Amino acid sequence: MASSLVSFRIHADPPKRLDKALSRDVPEEAALSRTRLARLLGEGAVLLNGVVTEDAKAKVAEGDLVEITVPVADESHIGPEDIPLEVIYEDADLIVINKPAGMVVHPAPGTPNGTLVNALLHHCGDSLSGVGGVQRPGIVHRIDKETSGLLVVAKSDRAHQGLAAQFEKHTVERYYNAVVYGVPDANDPRLRGVKGVSFESGNIMRITTQLARHKTDRQKQAVLFHGGRHAVTRARIVEAFGAPGVAALVECWLETGRTHQIRVHMAHAGHGLIGDPVYGGRRKLSEKALSPDGIAAAKGFARQALHAAVLGFEHPVTGEMMRFEAALPEDMTALIAALRG
Repeated sequence: MASSLVSFRIHADPPKRLDKALSRDVPEEAALSRTRLARLLGEGAVLLNGVVTEDAKAKVAEGDLVEITVPVADESHIGPEDIPLEVIYEDADLIVINKPAGMVVHPAPGTPNGTLVNALLHHCGDSLSGVGGVQRPGIVHRIDKETSGLLVVAKSDRAHQGLAAQFEKHTVERYYNAVVYGVPDANDPRLRGVKGVSFESGNIMRITTQLARHKTDRQKQAVLFHGGRHAVTRARIVEAFGAPGVAALVECWLETGRTHQIRVHMAHAGHGLIGDPVYGGRRKLSEKALSPDGIAAAKGFARQALHAAVLGFEHPVTGEMMRFEAALPEDMTALIAALRG
């Protein structure tokens, strides 16, 4: 197997353990994460002063010579496909994509090709330095197939680990635009009786529940108040539609990031997303409140009206704060225009 050699000396005042010293002193250009270093150590790929060393707790001293044999990243079993991508930003370590509705992020038994990963393998080519020893893009978060908007994907192992840590700590900024049934207003007495729903200053609705896979429908998530995983969503009205209001454009942001979180939380509050076939339902909108075009647009909207509009994070390698925005796609813009009409 082809490999490369990373050679360096331990710096002054090293940590007491070899694994920690490796993580601190390995050259940045080697792009080896803490996890990858631990794996290489366990595989006997690390020489300390010329001796193979697998003990993570081995003692080190300033000036010790470290040599790490790093296998060239294996090619992914997933095939590259020439699928157009809207690239918002790209550098050696990561890429930000504005994903269209209808595209699956990662291959699965039902969708083995035509996915974002297939497209990225073609687009990035040899610029993928390898994630976990495999030449593949590092998926650190996903948005549903029929949700449009921003995704960040790692191109290197060090970026993958750094981004994953930020998502785990919920420090990534994520704002979504959604078009929902009804108007989630603090003055609505019905919402005061919905468990887990409260309002903060500025008419911001806060939904706090547990989420877990549905007991009978394994494709769905269910709201719980015991067990499951903690989930918090906030939403505010951007624009109400109808007289009286029967639908609204809302801005949602996540404190946590669970599967289907916005979709299931908004449905729990009684404000399911227009077009959502799983949680939103197909509600009859008042002909007195909306124009015929508005009613037809809502009834015929072919997907959940959800768009990942803002994505902000700290660059995992440079430390620079980065923030990206993606305008609403044409189908949601047309829906909103019809609802206004």
